[in-house]
Amino acid sequence: MDILHLVDRLEEIFNAGTAIPLSHKLMVDEDRVLEIIDQMRVSIPEEVKKSQQVLAQRDRILAQAQEEAARTVQLAKEKSEQLLSRETLVQQAQAKAEQIIQAARADTAQIRAEADEYTLDVLTKLEAELVRSLTQARNGIAKLRADAGVPEVAG
Repeated sequence: MDILHLVDRLEEIFNAGTAIPLSHKLMVDEDRVLEIIDQMRVSIPEEVKKSQQVLAQRDRILAQAQEEAARTVQLAKEKSEQLLSRETLVQQAQAKAEQIIQAARADTAQIRAEADEYTLDVLTKLEAELVRSLTQARNGIAKLRADAGVPEVAG
């Protein structure tokens, strides 16, 4: 379940709570609040799994790029060996092989940079959402404790 949906449901419970006259306290359905908090505990690992999947996808893209580079390098080597057998084309073969190798390296570097940028972007967004959700949950717990007169627990 989406963590943001759970936060919205928690907020709905607070909005539906009954105000205690002459105080800033609010009565809410404890069972519903605790149920949503339990669902949040289950949902957060799902968000972490999603980020791990993004990392795995990045690793697959990098592996594919490296395989492609290796194939390109191998093709370049084979081509250069064929060309080297012809004395008149030795210099041309070496130049062409170097171009192919440089192009493969450039492609690999570009793919790696794009994959890293995408992964960083996704993880940064995920981190921001998790921090926001955690802050909201902590604020809600602190409010409930304060309203119930329960002292805060350090930690």
